[in-house]
Amino acid sequence: MTSPDWGTGSAQTEWSSDLPWTEWNVGFSSIGLNHLSTEYVLIPVSATKSGIPYNPTGDTVQFAFMPTSTQVPQNTDWVAGSWDTDTSNVLYPYSAKCLVGPSGTINLGIGNYVIYIKITDNPEIPVLVGGQLSVS
Repeated sequence: MTSPDWGTGSAQTEWSSDLPWTEWNVGFSSIGLNHLSTEYVLIPVSATKSGIPYNPTGDTVQFAFMPTSTQVPQNTDWVAGSWDTDTSNVLYPYSAKCLVGPSGTINLGIGNYVIYIKITDNPEIPVLVGGQLSVS
């Protein structure tokens, strides 16, 4: 069995109060979130096995938000994520998502965080940097 090749797109939220955007934008490497808001943070994901697109939505996905780029996620830093599918996006048809905020899966304080995602596949368990989150 051939292992998948993994890649991530740029981090996004589902809601924006700035300029209009579409999920086709892959140029963002940093996103902002108000500390009073509860929103999904989405990381576009693509995977291939032997050069053929692979659907990772059956795999477990977890997120870690680390306050410094030198800090590595430990077992207790990982929180549950889930998947979204957008078949109209040919580059990144899948998005790993995590609900962040006071009513979310994780509530982060004001600051900047490196977003890590971990996808538990068999036999690989890739840990990828998905971008940076700025909580204001």
